[in-house]
Amino acid sequence: MCGEELSAAFDHAARRYDRLVAVNPGYHAHLRRSARRLRLPGDGARLRLLDLGCGTGASTAALLRAAPLAAITAVDASAGMLAHALAKRWPPNVRFVHAPVERIAEAGLGGHYDAAFAAYLFRNVGDPDAVLAAVRTLLRPGGRLAVHEYTLSGGPSARLVWTVVHRAVVLPLGTLMGDGGLYRHLGRSVAEFDTVDAFAARMRRAGFDQVRSAPMPGWQTGIVHTVVGRAPETAVHTRRTGGGAAG
Repeated sequence: MCGEELSAAFDHAARRYDRLVAVNPGYHAHLRRSARRLRLPGDGARLRLLDLGCGTGASTAALLRAAPLAAITAVDASAGMLAHALAKRWPPNVRFVHAPVERIAEAGLGGHYDAAFAAYLFRNVGDPDAVLAAVRTLLRPGGRLAVHEYTLSGGPSARLVWTVVHRAVVLPLGTLMGDGGLYRHLGRSVAEFDTVDAFAARMRRAGFDQVRSAPMPGWQTGIVHTVVGRAPETAVHTRRTGGGAAG
């Protein structure tokens, strides 16, 4: 499931999505932890931030908590999820844009963002490498990307815990709410996606440097991680001299 089919599934699930994630202990606290790992200075004053795959706004709220003075642009491909995000109260420094992240460069957002946050996004795109490359072009040199994602540690224990939780809790609840197809996709996408080390390597291949990863506490240890990387400072030199590949 990907592209328009996945967007339609999220549209259908949007009305019940916040209720389902509310049963996940630590869901919002973990998003806030990942947002803090961007290490944004000065409460985000004079910073421009992107929230990619913002859904109903949980990740946007986490980013706003970490940087309450920043100008935040939140983007999602699902009109249904965005409608529920927009129904919540937001300060004037937050705006929402309906656009597939695969075509983010065409969405008229402009470049030179100071940081980007992507929660539970990269498992759901057809070409993660192309999306990472596109995001890097939107960041200023030295700008940071934090990815909050199901990236298993690679050991059997994390995979076993995820399998049990998904089959015993997530899938039954999602099916009860009428969205079994979406939550079956969730189970497959986690099992088939990168381990945390593989995703960190993917970010390095996309041109990010200073890539590091950190786990979540609690039952999601070894299952959900933050992976943070930086758009290289060398892009400044490249643009000034006109030599080499674009950063």
